[in-house]
Amino acid sequence: MPLLLTDLMRTIHVLAGGIWVGGSVIYLVVLGPAFRLTRPAPEVSAQVARLFRQVVNICIGALLLSGVYLIFDRLSLVTIGLAYLLVLVVKVVAALAMFLLALFQAQEARRPVRLRGRWWRQAPRAILALGVLTFILGTTLTILFEGGLAR
Repeated sequence: MPLLLTDLMRTIHVLAGGIWVGGSVIYLVVLGPAFRLTRPAPEVSAQVARLFRQVVNICIGALLLSGVYLIFDRLSLVTIGLAYLLVLVVKVVAALAMFLLALFQAQEARRPVRLRGRWWRQAPRAILALGVLTFILGTTLTILFEGGLAR
């Protein structure tokens, strides 16, 4: 049962991260430019933003729950080395920065456009960059973990 639960948590973690990061790419590369070119009714872009925020909130919840489980699962093993711990700390910090930026973005979205700070336009790119970084760090953690098992 624990192995099945761990596999389920890994799957949830990777899917939630992929949905958020992939959705961010689509939002920045496809939807944003399309909205600027076609100038849809404000209700359309507001609805797309609201729905995307809902998906991001679900992903954040899934990432937090599965991430905490996976951290405890891996740290309970004696094969974890210092390199693994350092990469894990950097990944957790990057993920927390993503969550905080998403929270900032959601708060700013409630303000009138003229009152939004200049970070409003930069936050989505920063969130995407941090998301890509967390995927790279996740891959590094897997390599370090599997390398530790081979010894």
